Amino acid sequence: MIVVNTETIPGYTITRVQGMVQGNTVRAKHAGRDIAAGFKNLVGGELKGYTELLTDSRREALERMLAQAQELGANAVVNVRFSTSAVTAGAAELYAYGTAVTAEAAIAAPPPPLPPQQDA
Repeated sequence: MIVVNTETIPGYTITRVQGMVQGNTVRAKHAGRDIAAGFKNLVGGELKGYTELLTDSRREALERMLAQAQELGANAVVNVRFSTSAVTAGAAELYAYGTAVTAEAAIAAPPPPLPPQQDA
């Protein structure tokens, strides 16, 4: 499955649009991660527990979106976007969406013929 965040796929022609596809997941914060994050706020640095949580959430939302595209018979999803929103205190939704399409490799045009050579 081809996944791009652009409206077109270089080297491909979109032959059919199946429609919008989406995937989401709602995740709650973990008490242990909150404690570690509180300590990290004192000294600064990356909050690795939250980085892992967001990475897993993005992957899950993307997998769900791609499963929906596959059910529609698409072989690509274009214009992919991610969005987040707070659902409740301590929980957030990660939402992935795009347009499911059928894309075919573009046929390259043959190179133009060389001009005739003149004898000198």
